[in-house]
Amino acid sequence: MSLLKSASTVSLLTLASRVAGLVRDLLMASVFGVSALTDAFNVAFRIPNLFRRVLGEGAFSQAFVPVLAATRTEQGDAGARALVDHVATLLTWTLVLLCIAGVLGAPLMVWGMASGLQQTAQGYEAAIFMTRWMFPYIGFMSLVALAGGVLNTWRKFAVPAASPVLLNLALILSILVGAPLFRRWGIEPIYAQCIGVMVGGMLQLGIQLPALRRIGMLPRVGARWHAVRAAWADPTTRKIVRLMLPALIGVSVAQISLLINTQIASHLAPGSVTWISYADRLMEFPTAMLGVALGVVLMPQLAGARAAKDDARYSALLDWGLRLVVLLSVPCAVALLVFSGPLVAVLFHYGALKDADVPRIALALAGYGAGLVGIVAIKVLAPGYYAKHDMRSPMRIAVAVLVLTQLLNLVLVPILQHAALTLTIAIGAVINALWLLWGLMRRGSYRPEPEWLRFVLQVVLASALLGLLLYWGAHHFDWVALRTEKLQRIGLLAALIAAAALIYFSALALLGVKLRSFIKR
Repeated sequence: MSLLKSASTVSLLTLASRVAGLVRDLLMASVFGVSALTDAFNVAFRIPNLFRRVLGEGAFSQAFVPVLAATRTEQGDAGARALVDHVATLLTWTLVLLCIAGVLGAPLMVWGMASGLQQTAQGYEAAIFMTRWMFPYIGFMSLVALAGGVLNTWRKFAVPAASPVLLNLALILSILVGAPLFRRWGIEPIYAQCIGVMVGGMLQLGIQLPALRRIGMLPRVGARWHAVRAAWADPTTRKIVRLMLPALIGVSVAQISLLINTQIASHLAPGSVTWISYADRLMEFPTAMLGVALGVVLMPQLAGARAAKDDARYSALLDWGLRLVVLLSVPCAVALLVFSGPLVAVLFHYGALKDADVPRIALALAGYGAGLVGIVAIKVLAPGYYAKHDMRSPMRIAVAVLVLTQLLNLVLVPILQHAALTLTIAIGAVINALWLLWGLMRRGSYRPEPEWLRFVLQVVLASALLGLLLYWGAHHFDWVALRTEKLQRIGLLAALIAAAALIYFSALALLGVKLRSFIKR
């Protein structure tokens, strides 16, 4: 399977997940609106997600996947199987202890992430209650990350990419079925979302197990102390733990930035956390479809090239990924900058969501647009370090960028309020990506192939034409006033996006960009 086909498979399944997530958020906005309770849910859901991104999909995956790919290349499937068993044993027992600590420590974590929720006693207590219910979600998702790392190494990308759809479907059902039942029973309806989160986590793990069994890699988790000791005695397992430590710091930096921003938002106008959360959802469409998909596909390939000492292929893989980032993320960034209002209006402006909420969400979304290329590029550049077992360089860069981001917050938050929090993340991402790129080029890991400048100019020119159409569409129609004409508003949005895409790819073709060259990789 070609890299583009693999990336397209992951991207399309990620799109399905994001569409389901968008439907979920649309229903949440319509049913629950924006309030202290929605802020409480978003904070409570972010807490296990923060740990998931740091431990499961973050430091663990960054350390585990390159080592697993190298072990398979050097020792075959038998060596990889032993490594998976040992890692699964240590991870499972660590997660059991972590989940117990998380449930007990919920009040401290809520205070640490969003003490501003104390502005309303109901919101603060609700956040603690929901955190206790949802924190064990991290256990399921960390094991999902283990399973996904194994399957991706075996180039079985479909199941790991499809599993997030199940979480969103569970949450949709919890809104449509659970919330009305809770209301009838006299329970706050938003608490039904907690059940949806836990059911979604169980379903995501459940769908991975048959896929692991089919490739003969279903982990055998040791239930006794001697099994844990044997797992820890394995030098390859201990190598993963050593690699996790700097990776843990590097990934934690991004989540600390998110935690600080959530803390700041909780002290701004009520609803600020929710406005940023809805902007996050729309920003995740291009980020996940492009950056995450490319990172998932490239990581085991880069690790394999490194294990085989094939430096030319290593560099060529990075070049292909970066060109695809520029080709697809630049027009998306332009769209977020000039067309955020119509996107928010069509996707969220229903039911309990007020007219005044639309421009606030749109402003936060435009802030992300300023740095979308950097946000996506990091997903390709960072694996260039991880595949060579260099976790420290991205960590140092991330720490420096965190300091810069918070200094920018000091200046911009008093002026732009909640929108400053997304803009500073975007600026930090661009600086982070450029720093990572410079490091790879300086050490000789990445050598750009010819005609990069010409390619960038072609993409920028085509994106400018796309932006002109979308800018006209954003200001020619009153998207908020069209709320009562739902089908007309949806059709208008679809027509403008389709026309913009046609203009962009037609302009690329006229400018001489050969899209078939991406397929050959």
